[in-house]
Amino acid sequence: MKFSRSLYATVALIMAYCLLIGSTAEGRTSDADSGLRYTSYAQQWDFVAVVVYVAGAMGVIFLGWYWIRLAGAITSIARLLKSRGINAVCRTGKINIPIRVRQIGVLREAIRECLDSCAAQIADYEKQIKDLQIQVQLSRRREKNTEAIIYSIRDAVIVIDEFDKLLKANEAAEKLFMFNFENSQHMPIRELISNNYSEFLDFLSHSRQSKGQASKREIEFVKDESIRTFDCIVSCIYDKNRQVCGAVMVLHDITREKEISEMKNDFVSHVSHELKTPLASITAYSEMLADGEAEDEQTRREFYSIIQNQANRLNRLIEDILNTSRIESGLIKVNKEPISLAILIEEQLQMIKSYAEEKNIEVTGQKPIVFDQVLADRDMISQVIINLLSNAVKYTQHGGAVRVETQVDEVANLIRVDVSDTGVGIPEDEIEHVFDKYYRVGANKKQAKGTGLGLNLVKQIIEKVHGGRVFVKSQVGVGSTFGFELPLAKVCMGSVV
Repeated sequence: MKFSRSLYATVALIMAYCLLIGSTAEGRTSDADSGLRYTSYAQQWDFVAVVVYVAGAMGVIFLGWYWIRLAGAITSIARLLKSRGINAVCRTGKINIPIRVRQIGVLREAIRECLDSCAAQIADYEKQIKDLQIQVQLSRRREKNTEAIIYSIRDAVIVIDEFDKLLKANEAAEKLFMFNFENSQHMPIRELISNNYSEFLDFLSHSRQSKGQASKREIEFVKDESIRTFDCIVSCIYDKNRQVCGAVMVLHDITREKEISEMKNDFVSHVSHELKTPLASITAYSEMLADGEAEDEQTRREFYSIIQNQANRLNRLIEDILNTSRIESGLIKVNKEPISLAILIEEQLQMIKSYAEEKNIEVTGQKPIVFDQVLADRDMISQVIINLLSNAVKYTQHGGAVRVETQVDEVANLIRVDVSDTGVGIPEDEIEHVFDKYYRVGANKKQAKGTGLGLNLVKQIIEKVHGGRVFVKSQVGVGSTFGFELPLAKVCMGSVV
């Protein structure tokens, strides 16, 4: 800055000197006439011209010097701000500037007030930015949590905006409607879902336009050449102004639930019939005995036998229902003890033979096997055997045959029981369902009445209570083989019997 001042002073003096030289040179370069005029005028205006030029030069010097000092003051303020910072300058409130001009003081105060205001605004902006960053992080976290919840739901979930464009969809929805969410986001929902689901699309559009809280409807979809029923729920999404800004759809597959419901209805119908049939027989023959219609002893014994058989049939049906409920609830009492399956099978064969003789069906067993003991509940295993035998006789035509075989596998420490018949058989696509609760083979419903509980009870007693395994092999028109496997008693008790 000192160098700048010296340079400016030198330049200013040179300019002033040049002005003086120029004023005198003007008269010397004129022609003769002008020279004569200059000689006469110079004597009059020489002193005035010199004074004017000198005054102009001094004015230029003074004005330049003033602006140099102003620039120096501003430069000092800038250096101080750069070296100490805005906050330091604002705290001290004093700036050491080698100038005493009042305007410089006013400028300093204005700059300080401006800097104070800027510092306060910057601090406020920094706080707002931090708050916004926190809100953005929380929003992102909530969005990730929402996505995780949606993706973890087994039901199909779809979220759309107010323009019916896709926002969210989980894997179940992708599989149901066959689209890829990553490639389909923000696309119109009607372009993603085929016209085969027009009923669902119309329901979605109507529910969103109605602006209701939630709408529910059962809709059937044709999927993989089978009909699947879904419980569809559509809920509108509202913004802070209570305007609809989208919708959420949840589709719950209730196909199996409807099948079970229908099975229960069929079960109630069958149970009612099964209960009424033996009760009607018991009531009829009891009344005939009471009225004295059985005149001889042989007739009375025949009536007694019918009443007893029907009572046993009624008892078995009730026991099936009760035991199924007890096993499922875990309240059944199990009394396991070493028993011989061969002896137990022989006892049940004697009970079923009278029923088989009515249809002229031959029921055969085999000689007892040594070391065929299992650790099991006697009454439960008896029920398993009688259920398999009665089921075989029930679905075998007149003149057929039923055979029971037992095999011991000492290597695997298992005993296997097979109950084979020459009955109507089971279609291949229904074999896997025969042990389901309330399930009855559709093609064989006319063959015999039933509740759909017998085989399910067999499965639960063998697998759930005794840790064994049930199986079935069947061929339509040839016959079926139902059976089970149980661990030998020596394995269950940890010692050789």
